[in-house]
Amino acid sequence: MPSEKIASKGSRFDRAVEIFKDHGGVLRTAQALRAGIHPGTLYALRDSGVIERMSRGLYRLADSQPLGNPDLVSVSVRISAGVICLISALSFHELTTQIPHEVHVALPHGAEEPRLEYPPTRTYRFSGQAYTEGVEIHDVDGFAVRIYSPEKTLADCFKFRNRVGLDAAIEAIRFYKERKRVDVEALMEYAAICRVSRIIRPYLEALF
Repeated sequence: MPSEKIASKGSRFDRAVEIFKDHGGVLRTAQALRAGIHPGTLYALRDSGVIERMSRGLYRLADSQPLGNPDLVSVSVRISAGVICLISALSFHELTTQIPHEVHVALPHGAEEPRLEYPPTRTYRFSGQAYTEGVEIHDVDGFAVRIYSPEKTLADCFKFRNRVGLDAAIEAIRFYKERKRVDVEALMEYAAICRVSRIIRPYLEALF
């Protein structure tokens, strides 16, 4: 009967919405399917406006609270191996006046290049300890986002100074000095990992 079909559709929608809520209101298509949402239900939710497309293959509940940092959330959900780095990490840690127009993401060598329509991303290839060390997990809008620590980010900026600009790295060092809590020892450990100890030391000696 028609009423039974409507009720069945409603129950599928309700279950799907609950699954979205269990995941913070945001799901990749593959996650949604693995969680038991039928493809037809997923696209019906989209077409009816219950969920909205954040980027290719990424959806969120339309009535969710606005995300404070949707770009970092989108990248962390879509690029599981990625770590927020360089200018994006400086911005997160409030160590730069630059406004990042792309999300800078570190990936291990050999990882597939991500294909995101939005937000714009720029990837950097890290290897060994340069990739694994200094990773912090931050709660961003209820999502666990991997971001390099301030000290690791400073070392990375000197390592990639030809790409992000030496001025950005020096500015970040100055902002870092103004913090109540600084860890020069950790900074030099990461500088050694990134092989920029001799480059960064004169700037530290001039400021500290």
